[in-house]
Amino acid sequence: MARLGLVVPSSNTTAEPEFRAMAPDDSTVHAARMPLEDVTADRLDEMADGAERAAELLSHADVDGVAYACTTGSLLHGTGFDTELESRLSELTGAPAVATALSVTRALDELDVETLAVVTPYASELDELEREYLTESGFDVASIDGRGLVENTEIGGLTPSDAERQVRSSLGDDPDVDGVFVSCTNYRSLSALAACEERLGVPVVSSNLATMWDLGNRLGLDVDLSTSLV
Repeated sequence: MARLGLVVPSSNTTAEPEFRAMAPDDSTVHAARMPLEDVTADRLDEMADGAERAAELLSHADVDGVAYACTTGSLLHGTGFDTELESRLSELTGAPAVATALSVTRALDELDVETLAVVTPYASELDELEREYLTESGFDVASIDGRGLVENTEIGGLTPSDAERQVRSSLGDDPDVDGVFVSCTNYRSLSALAACEERLGVPVVSSNLATMWDLGNRLGLDVDLSTSLV
């Protein structure tokens, strides 16, 4: 049995159920929240001030590992900030820690993705920050398609069908990429990934899938990147 800790934005309604769907049957998921309503660079920066308190509270539950489950919140200040975040959360909880942005790059590397398309619910400000981060991390971002949403509860109201339609409209049926990344831990997309992969013929990874896979690796849990199991 493993206790999995999540540090999530207060308005996130997707990470917990999707992590529970992927977690082994004998594992449990426990979340602590940081204040966030609007997904903008300024608000994400302010939210980060609550990360240490959230991690400290999770340590009271004696979690076996912790994930900072916010994509743009963990890439906001580029590469280096992500590794510092993991180190600090691990120190505070006394357990292995992962941050979604780094988890995504590890998952894409595992799948041998070099050129990718990115689909997000975000406004252009965050799309550009994400493009810069992924490029700095060594990936060729062929395209990035955002929905222009700022209110996080509106993002959480999107459905897996919305995600599948966005991937389809953004890439068509024959994309010239090695993989697709569906960004945002509050974008309900997990159950749409297999259909997207089947249509496109390339790996399709979401923020929550990558984060759970990465955390599972740290804890010796059997979590597969293959969406056919979802």
